[in-house]
Amino acid sequence: MLGSTTKYWVYGPVDAAVTIVIAHGYRGEHHGLEPVIAQLPNVRWIGPDMPGFGESTPMTEAPHSIPGYARWLTEFIEGVGATGSAVLLGHSFGSIISSQAIASGLRPRGLVLVNPIAISGLDGPNRVATAVTVGFYRLAGRLPRRIGDYLLRHWLVTQFVSVSLAKTKDKDLRRWIHSEHHTYFSGFSNRDVVVEAFEASISAHVGEFAAQIPVPTLLVAAELDDITPIQAVRDLKDAFPDARLTELAGVGHLIHYEVPVLAAEAIGEFVGALPRDGNASA
Repeated sequence: MLGSTTKYWVYGPVDAAVTIVIAHGYRGEHHGLEPVIAQLPNVRWIGPDMPGFGESTPMTEAPHSIPGYARWLTEFIEGVGATGSAVLLGHSFGSIISSQAIASGLRPRGLVLVNPIAISGLDGPNRVATAVTVGFYRLAGRLPRRIGDYLLRHWLVTQFVSVSLAKTKDKDLRRWIHSEHHTYFSGFSNRDVVVEAFEASISAHVGEFAAQIPVPTLLVAAELDDITPIQAVRDLKDAFPDARLTELAGVGHLIHYEVPVLAAEAIGEFVGALPRDGNASA
């Protein structure tokens, strides 16, 4: 798709009543949503690694921007034969891409946004941390490629991000979350892709597209999200023609790691209530 060799994984029964296609978060890949996937074994899940991340190669026919990724996502869903029949799930960065794709004409059965980016990443609650993060990625993009790549993959950078995002007090769970981040957070193709995608992540937000999304939508938001304040998601809900909101207390930007059971319960209830599409093939 758009010059990317896109790798994807399929979970669950082929004849499931519901298929969910995943658009994962920034510097993530398909593994990240597996704790949620495990809670809904009767759903068919299709989890690609987005271009430039995990095992998928970068795009050569589109930039790694929100419009570029949205075009790729639309072509991917068409390529796996899920157009019109699948529910689309976007997590974090993937929530912006999914929203752009639907605003541009993609029509899934429904939309699930987990930790949706409701406002610009530049307007998050911690302006100092945001400024440092933006400066870090831009510095990495300007330095010689080898040095920039080294900085982006450095153990301390990954550990800092993981410690900052994890809210659970469970020591074993925190240890596992850090292990997951160290295993997958640096699984990107090269420095240029990860910097380009970072600039994309702060260039847009779901609120820009909400009014143009006609499909039923579920927002799964976290009370302690450091990226998007919970009030911003409450305000975002009212911008959709048809949306419901599930708020999860005591968790931050890692809903999929910290409370996968609660996330799956909300998703299962939502997809179970969607109208059945007579033309669905999945």
